[in-house]
Amino acid sequence: MKNLNRKVAYVLGVTFFSMLQSCSKDTDVADVESAEESVLAISDAFPEELHNCGYVDGNWSSTAFLSNSIGSTSETNFMQTQNSKIASVWGRPAVPLSFVKDNSNPNSTYNAISYGSGKIYYGQAIYNAAKAQGQIANVMILAHEYAHQLQFTYGYPSKNETTARAAELEADGMAGYYLRRPNGYNKTSFSQIAAAYEFAESIGDNNTSSPGHHGRSYQRRSAVRLGFLLGAYDLNAASFDYNFFYYYNGVLNGSYKQEKSEFFNPEMDKYIRSYTKELERIKNGEMTDEEYFELD
Repeated sequence: MKNLNRKVAYVLGVTFFSMLQSCSKDTDVADVESAEESVLAISDAFPEELHNCGYVDGNWSSTAFLSNSIGSTSETNFMQTQNSKIASVWGRPAVPLSFVKDNSNPNSTYNAISYGSGKIYYGQAIYNAAKAQGQIANVMILAHEYAHQLQFTYGYPSKNETTARAAELEADGMAGYYLRRPNGYNKTSFSQIAAAYEFAESIGDNNTSSPGHHGRSYQRRSAVRLGFLLGAYDLNAASFDYNFFYYYNGVLNGSYKQEKSEFFNPEMDKYIRSYTKELERIKNGEMTDEEYFELD
């Protein structure tokens, strides 16, 4: 399962700009879009299987095609419902979600891409691999990827770094937030999302100087945990962005005497600070797997 996690995780992350080609029955249309390797969304615009399309875009195999279904009808409905709920939690509309399949080379769909133009393509192979750990893993991916849609829309993260780490950690945090929210996935105990945070832990990397660096595995764990704790409060995207970095880069780094914004909440501050030592241990890689998996 560990190797599977890493294989699946390989396709998540890395914001990039590339020439993407969308196809119709008559012609391929080139379109430069910002894309983020990941997951999300909803697709009413396509027929059941778009074999006539024959080509998705330059990020997918030449034999891949778009579909508006994944697995069984109930699985498809589950993903579409989660897509809508994730968007609703942030007070935003859902973006189109389509699934990518490839009968000739199924493994080519170990990929999920969140596009800057406001759509998400979710590969069948990554969906199946995540589902093997429980559907909550797909929910977390979905929530993570919608976070990138928020970043595209609002220009987040507010914290600028030379790598992709800040954006990826914030997206991890937003996923943890959604998993806890009563109007989201409604998991009140952190131990209930074990499969999801095991997946998150596996997608870190140690290439700290690479532009595509997404954070070390334990940093991503701490981001999910902080997001889950922030989920005890009803936040909009701007408030989440401020508070996530206030605590992750401020409090946990000992530089929390920064100016407090309109989004500062004294009650929430007291609550989050009660978990400071725990978060520091996770962020520094000092907490064991056993301890992490048993957190409330």
